[in-house]
Amino acid sequence: MFIRLVIAAALILLLWLGVRKAKLIPGRGQSIVEMGIDFVRVQIAEQTLGKERAKPYVGMLATIFFAILAMNLAGVIPFLNLAGTSRIGLPLVLALWVFVTYLVVGAREHGVGRYLKNQLMPSGVPWPMLILLIPIEALQVFVIRPLTLALRLVANMMAGHIMLVLCFVGTHTLFLYSEAIMKPLGAVTLVAGVAITLFEIFVAGLQALIFTLLSAVYINFALEDAH
Repeated sequence: MFIRLVIAAALILLLWLGVRKAKLIPGRGQSIVEMGIDFVRVQIAEQTLGKERAKPYVGMLATIFFAILAMNLAGVIPFLNLAGTSRIGLPLVLALWVFVTYLVVGAREHGVGRYLKNQLMPSGVPWPMLILLIPIEALQVFVIRPLTLALRLVANMMAGHIMLVLCFVGTHTLFLYSEAIMKPLGAVTLVAGVAITLFEIFVAGLQALIFTLLSAVYINFALEDAH
């Protein structure tokens, strides 16, 4: 929780510093912030929802993207070394936010009855099959979507943290406490640790993108007329 608070404060500060003196011709900090927001707006929100329908959700999706990216990167920041998303609490809160949003959006767009029909009763399916399909679709809409959003994120970040710990603890042990013949292996684990650190940076961005993109997809499902 301490790491989450530190990262949240740092993220808010950096974003504030980037836009506190916003100009028509942006400076370096403002350009970086605008580039990130434009990426979420154009490449995620508008590509998934369409230009007009995306407008109400850009703020939400940008918040999710930046928060997850910053929390993920905490795992490779010295003296923090633990992603804020490597424990289930924060990923679950974000997943529940997405879950409530797409339920509310769908009910508001179509009405509760029509929305549930669109989501739970695929068109063109013979009615006897609906006896089997409705519980499966209900499980997907109300359980699997939010649960997999949270679990995918926490599992990836926790796995990366464990791999880094193994490599660097192995390096420390091999260099300082092992027999002379084993010490060269410490160089191997050190190189592996550096490589995994670089890979973790890539995964941090990728997981932020996947979570945000799936959030937009689920909102789009709620807005669509057909299942």
